[in-house]
Amino acid sequence: MFDRLDQLEARYEDLGTQMSDPTLVYDQKKFQAIAKQHRDMEPTVEKFREYRKIRDGIAEAKAMLADPDPEVKEMAQAELDTLEPRLEPVEELLKVLLLPKDPNDEKNVILELRAGTGGDEAALFVAEVFRMYMRFAEQHKWKVEILSQTESGIGHGLKDITAIIEGDNVYSQLKYESGVHRVQRVPATETQGRVHTSAITVAVLPEAEEVDIKIEAKDLRIDTFCSSGPGGQSVNTTYSAVRITHLPTNTVVSCQDEKSQIKNREKGMRVLRARLYEVEAERIHQLQAKDRKQQIGSGDRSEKIRTYNFPQNRLTDHRIGLTNHQLAMVMEGQIQPTIDALIAHYTAEKLKAEAEAA
Repeated sequence: MFDRLDQLEARYEDLGTQMSDPTLVYDQKKFQAIAKQHRDMEPTVEKFREYRKIRDGIAEAKAMLADPDPEVKEMAQAELDTLEPRLEPVEELLKVLLLPKDPNDEKNVILELRAGTGGDEAALFVAEVFRMYMRFAEQHKWKVEILSQTESGIGHGLKDITAIIEGDNVYSQLKYESGVHRVQRVPATETQGRVHTSAITVAVLPEAEEVDIKIEAKDLRIDTFCSSGPGGQSVNTTYSAVRITHLPTNTVVSCQDEKSQIKNREKGMRVLRARLYEVEAERIHQLQAKDRKQQIGSGDRSEKIRTYNFPQNRLTDHRIGLTNHQLAMVMEGQIQPTIDALIAHYTAEKLKAEAEAA
């Protein structure tokens, strides 16, 4: 591990030297690429330097314990008592920082929510969970753009909704949200006070660039139609809504949020690229998982990942056994503790897998 850290520090220093080269000003693309590499390495290098400083301090303090002067010995012991408890946590953090980074972590995401079992109650919960994610996005100053939505016609319910969330490290925060979200509560229409169980599906897809996934024009069928609102009435009389079908995979996306057909087509292609990218990533993941005992962080949409129990004011994440009795706050977007716990859990799983492989 420390050989890798020494090499990383040397590369970090080399990149810093390259950035100070005045001729690089004329090649902004290269400068930005080098600056990004340097910036990405910085947290690991700084933590390694902190570790080395602690380690050297411990070595010096231990050497001072041999001094015959009692005051020097006392100072050395005090220094050891301060430094030794810090060494192991920093070393563990370095192991985490050296884990292979998910190349999608910095990407924007396509967020898709769909009502499952439960009819109108599921549609209402789609709207509530989407609002929860919007509140969470506001906390991070992310930009949210709705691409398409289908209203249920009952209250403020949504049969489905698709949006793009743009900002810093969006996928790294939301990637473990994919799956079946189950709600248990008494619906407004229930006259006998019985608790009903409904479910929705959440999909978090990293937005793919054109270089990530190539789509041939001959593989697409593009249909246009009039945008519609609740109850099926036409929102406008122009054929601005777009439905794109990827013929080889029969993947269909539609977008009707904009009044411009060109803009709807552009947004629809962003969703299509993300879906095709997810299919290819899952195929590769399955191939890699064949030789492993356990799949880590598969994000399988068919898996029931979370239950929102309103009568008990309780959220339970079934993957990590996490229980939170502040459901009202969660629905207001206070999901960072849950997300942090998921990231910590899957990071520990990856560390365990790395150790077993070593």
